[in-house]
Amino acid sequence: MTNTAMLNKLVIIGVGLIGGSFALALRNAGLVKHIVGVGRSQQNMQCAVMYGVIDEIAVDMASALYQANLVFLAMPVGQTAHVMERIAPHLQANTIITDAGSTKQDVIAAARHHLPMQNRHHFVPGHPIAGTEQSGAQAAQADLYRNKHIILTPLPETSMDAVERVSELWQACGAQVSLMPANEHDQVLAATSHLPHILAFTMMNHLHHSTSNPENLLRFSGSGFRDFTRIASSSPEMWRDICLANREALLEQIDAYQNELNALQEILKNNNGEALEKTFSQARSVRENWLKNKL
Repeated sequence: MTNTAMLNKLVIIGVGLIGGSFALALRNAGLVKHIVGVGRSQQNMQCAVMYGVIDEIAVDMASALYQANLVFLAMPVGQTAHVMERIAPHLQANTIITDAGSTKQDVIAAARHHLPMQNRHHFVPGHPIAGTEQSGAQAAQADLYRNKHIILTPLPETSMDAVERVSELWQACGAQVSLMPANEHDQVLAATSHLPHILAFTMMNHLHHSTSNPENLLRFSGSGFRDFTRIASSSPEMWRDICLANREALLEQIDAYQNELNALQEILKNNNGEALEKTFSQARSVRENWLKNKL
């Protein structure tokens, strides 16, 4: 890493798991001198200072953004337009802005609406494919992004210098950076992330509604159920915003998944053991090949 990537001032808007982990990773890499946090919860912000995630709690947006080298937007995607509207009057022309939103087309639309061209020139939309079901500054981990994928979806007008700088910083966090069109990103994530979260939330609600005593039913659940539903412990606010932001692609995935369930239902109705085993074998093969390629 070259000295050109050193940040004198990093501003984190939304100091939770994602924003806090980015701050800690860059601090551990020796690439940031001063970190300012912006957030809604004073208790969480004080926690961020106590854990060394940030150095300073912003008094207001103008002072927070003054002479900022990089602004990292890590709040729920539903707040993106509002936050961009708030930061736009205070951004300097050379300040780089990037984000961690799980959807990208809506983020880019908000940027086009609220950010002046000089700032869009330095806007690098991004999405770290990393996280846990935990939230808040206390959940931040310096190694959260190590060996994880980061997808950047630059605008046509985004400066390549800005893209390279953001890429370098993510690489310093231990991440692998890829570039992708925003619409392709949203389609891929609808299938591999947004749909699984919908399924986990729905499974928990299904069990809750399917019996008058869900606690007794859950008492006998095993590790497979625990692993499958782990992500149902994720932030409801965050996932509400993600699902609404990527609604069209997610609805297509729900339809396709329902078709798979309908096909499986017919196999069971027909008591077709051969077809059932073939379906399960195919699924296992797909997963094993995926795991093999990840290693």
